[in-house]
Order: sequence, then C-alpha cells, then structure tokens
Amino acid sequence: MIRPYQRLKANGRYDNDRQFLLENIIVNGRNGYYVVTPLLTAPDEPVLLVNRGWLEKRQGPIDTASIAVPAERVTVRGRAGSLPRAGYKMGAAIRPSDSWPKAAVYPSLNEVAAALGAEVQSFVLLMDHQEDNGFLRNWAPTEFGPGKHFGYAVQWFAMGAVLAALLAWNYRKKKFSS
Repeated sequence: MIRPYQRLKANGRYDNDRQFLLENIIVNGRNGYYVVTPLLTAPDEPVLLVNRGWLEKRQGPIDTASIAVPAERVTVRGRAGSLPRAGYKMGAAIRPSDSWPKAAVYPSLNEVAAALGAEVQSFVLLMDHQEDNGFLRNWAPTEFGPGKHFGYAVQWFAMGAVLAALLAWNYRKKKFSS
C-alpha cells in the first residue's frame, strides 16, 4: 500500500508519444499546465503516471519538442501523489481527439486509463526537484491531518465558552442593575 507523499523510485521508459497536459493550473498568478507523462515500467505492470511539473501556457499550440523526454530507460525519483481535483467540473475531462499530447481538465485516473487504453497505477509520481526532464515543481501536501481538525475544534469551543461567559455576565448585569 502506497502512502500519500511516500518517497518512491521507478525505472522504465517514458511514453513520449502519449502525454497529458492538465490545464487550468494557476501558479504565481499565471496560467499553465501540469505535464503528465506515462512511464512504462514492465509489460505486466500498470502504467505509472509521472507529473513532471508545471509549464506556463503560451499563445498558440504547445511545442511538443519542449515536453519531449528521452527514449532510453530512466530512473525517476519522487513522491506518491494524486491528480489535481476540481471542486466541480463540467463536461468531459479529456477532450476527444486523435492527436497527442491530450489536453485535460481535472481528469480522474480512470479517464486517463481509458485514453491510454491501459491500466494505470492508483497514484501519480510527483517528480523530485533534482530530476531531469521536469518543469517547475513545488509539491506540498494539500491535505491536513487530525491535528489541524483538533486545533479548529479547540478554537470554536473556546469561542463558544467566551460568548457564553459574556452572555451570562450581560444577563447578571441587567438583572442586578434593575
């Protein structure tokens, strides 16, 4: 079982011909893509999706040479992550077309697997900063654990206690002043 943000290392060949550009990713107020490239590890293994980082969107179609990867076998290091998720999405996540790279807006792993015509791993490898063939990578955990929930609970209970004390004080003040 892979844990979120667990360090991983994978060996395989990139599928340079079938990459995904995840659109509508805003970094520092600029619009761009996450470049997600399939890594073929072994014939009997599901495809591993590697998020190579953020690339700023330019006018016109993307230059496929700018996202090309080597054809030889590589070792990629990173952390276990997931595809970005939208709170609400409308329509198809992956635009139907015969050309690659495919533009996608918040696809699920199942939608990516259907577009590839192959099974994919249940996680995405978030490429480390030191690895070659990547773009802007500023990975940070987006989920928070129970400690943060406990902190919020304490904060709200404290606010409730203060408000109850103020209400009681105000009631006593009115009762004894009449």
